[in-house]
Amino acid sequence: MQQFIFATSNTTNPSLEAKVAELVIALIILLLVATAVALISRQFRVSYVTGLVLAGLAITELLPQRIGLDPSLILNLFLPILVFEAAINTDISRLRSTVKPILLLAGPGVLISSGITAMLLKFGLGLVWIPALLAGVILAVTDTVSVIAVFKEVPVPSRLSTIVEGESLFNDGVALVLFSLILQVNSTGKFVLLNGLQELFVVIVGGILVGLALGYLSAGLLTRSDDPLSSMLLTVAVALGSFQIGQFIGVSGVVAVVVAGLIVGNMGIFRNISASSRIALLSFWEYAGFGVNTFIFLLIGLEIDLITLWESLPAVLMAIVAYQVGRLVSVYPLLWGVRWFDRPIPFRWQHVLFLGNIKGSLSMALALSLPAIITGRERLIALVFGTVLLSLVGQGLSLPWLVRQLKLSHFSEFRQQTEELQVQLMTSKAAQDELDSLLKAGVLPKSIYEEMRSTYQVKVAAAEKALRDLYNRREENLANSDSNRIKLDAIRRRLLLAEKGALNEAIRKRLISEEIVQSRVRNIDRQLLKLEDD
Repeated sequence: MQQFIFATSNTTNPSLEAKVAELVIALIILLLVATAVALISRQFRVSYVTGLVLAGLAITELLPQRIGLDPSLILNLFLPILVFEAAINTDISRLRSTVKPILLLAGPGVLISSGITAMLLKFGLGLVWIPALLAGVILAVTDTVSVIAVFKEVPVPSRLSTIVEGESLFNDGVALVLFSLILQVNSTGKFVLLNGLQELFVVIVGGILVGLALGYLSAGLLTRSDDPLSSMLLTVAVALGSFQIGQFIGVSGVVAVVVAGLIVGNMGIFRNISASSRIALLSFWEYAGFGVNTFIFLLIGLEIDLITLWESLPAVLMAIVAYQVGRLVSVYPLLWGVRWFDRPIPFRWQHVLFLGNIKGSLSMALALSLPAIITGRERLIALVFGTVLLSLVGQGLSLPWLVRQLKLSHFSEFRQQTEELQVQLMTSKAAQDELDSLLKAGVLPKSIYEEMRSTYQVKVAAAEKALRDLYNRREENLANSDSNRIKLDAIRRRLLLAEKGALNEAIRKRLISEEIVQSRVRNIDRQLLKLEDD
């Protein structure tokens, strides 16, 4: 995308003014098109991102000037925003309960998928090894935005959604590290397996450390300021800064953004700031993520040349077959093996994880960032662009149908009643917490506080009684219901972690002797291990 530098001057540059006017008109057209696509996709229940790509293909000739994808803009601005927005909305306790399948898919899964895809492209299209390996890594990246958009239209079990979100958070980081290693091998002409694994380890661990440092620092600042506007600026600085710092010191910037976002979301936004600031922050990041995705997928449509796509169609279809085979071999065997050390992944869920490997903007950005010295660079770019387009259209439109056919979520009357009561309980307690903070700040007089709090207390008591009666009547259903058991296990885990955190804080402040606390901590650890094993 073109960048303009404005300088203070007494004279006006007509050419510059015309370019700025054309850019503004182009942006207005894109915004209007995005609005129309959003309305149409909601009306006809089709994927929003797929509609954006098709709209971008259709409006190329309507724009007054050419606007294309800039790989540095995507990698340095758009990618950190998207990753950070996903991370702050991810519950660490949910992520922890699904960490084993996530790490399998994002680690060995990416390696297996990249290797098989590269091998098939080498022998199927006659590519040499370095371009084939680069293409394999580029096509191993999954665009989570498209999959999560489907999940918003068709509900799926929360554990499946967490696995998809978690895999995508770490999938991008691993793929980018592999991409850099392959380029390094191409430039140096040598590769030592042990050195490569060591560098991979250092890059990922370094990214984790950078994310931890910036995440905890910013979470503390959020707690102290508790001002919506300054908090927005701080979180943007953390999202972009953690990526740039990671890249500058030679570690994974994406992993740094993921870790920083998880800490800011779980330790800052959802724990230690007021409700009004939390809503403002989450709304801001939701809008930022939505806006970035809108422009990215429109620009994908604008960037693709249909004539070039038609000429390279056989190679594109071969690439689609290659990455689907790679995904198949990485998903089904790995998730079949999960049963030996974690709760098994239902076979129907594996179908969604297999078909949900939709390609998106990061694949295109990596293709555009390929150095000019790479053999067959232009061919690779055309191959990736065509693959992304057909993936977004084909898989983007078929995935909702598949999810509906699999009937992954069955909402029983018992579950519906339970969740309605849980909503009443959570909202009433949240309102009571806000009333407590208003009273403490001196905003409300005590008489009005007590009157309003008693109103919510009636709702809390009614919801608690109704929930207790439901659970008592349906105890057998709870025991047999996997989703309910998982939900209760997650709640028990959070409560045990809260107990352990309180004990550690008491030791840190020297309120209780360490000897007294140790037995209680060991008991909590045993209960946590039991929950992990169940």
